[in-house]
Amino acid sequence: MTEHLYKYILGIADNSLILGQRLGELCGHGPNLETDIACTNISLDLLGQVRSYFQYAAKITGDGRDEDDIAMMRKEREYLNVLLVEQPNTDFAYVMARQFLFDIHHFLFLQELQKSKDLTLSAIANKCIKEVSYHQRFSSDWIKRLGDGTEVSHDKVQTAFNDLWPYTDELFHQNEADKAMIMEGVGVDTAIFKDTYYQRLKHILDEATLDIPETKYFQKGGKEGIHSEHMGYILNDLQYMQRTYPDMEW
Repeated sequence: MTEHLYKYILGIADNSLILGQRLGELCGHGPNLETDIACTNISLDLLGQVRSYFQYAAKITGDGRDEDDIAMMRKEREYLNVLLVEQPNTDFAYVMARQFLFDIHHFLFLQELQKSKDLTLSAIANKCIKEVSYHQRFSSDWIKRLGDGTEVSHDKVQTAFNDLWPYTDELFHQNEADKAMIMEGVGVDTAIFKDTYYQRLKHILDEATLDIPETKYFQKGGKEGIHSEHMGYILNDLQYMQRTYPDMEW
């Protein structure tokens, strides 16, 4: 059970870690100062949540590693985040579409994780959901503004959704650790809110005058440690200091 719980925690935390890193790349590059600060704060929120998860993961492994080791000293195949969060910051429309697709799922997931029999995970979810509630409002509002804005903004965000939509189904893929934790009453059976997720997406996209992409082919692999070509570059930045100066103290 300990191994499955550890990997289950990684599957949750790695999503926020990698998305937080992606958003952090944009610090100082937002379309305006207010939005730039908002995106940076969301990045900090996600990284703060990651600390809680990895501190718990370090505790249950008991092998001497700390949260920094778990976050930054693993090999690429040991990260279990979904492919969606590692997609590049192509332009602002892509950034907001990626954030929106993740935020809606993240909020629904935390709602269910609060019911976990694991009191630590339940407490983390209860704390994080307040931040994620803001995240989904922020990204949803931007999708409406971009979609129902100018012809250029509409076309750009529609293109972003067309490209990112095939990564949404993996949010509901269950690996071995997920299945084991669901059986124990610790993990979240994401299938129970899959319909709700897509209904909420459709509601916002309708308001934004955007079309639901028509695709029957979905990407997956990240939750099994098989990532896109972007992941290596992300880890190169994320891990640089820890690998260059191992065991450093701040």
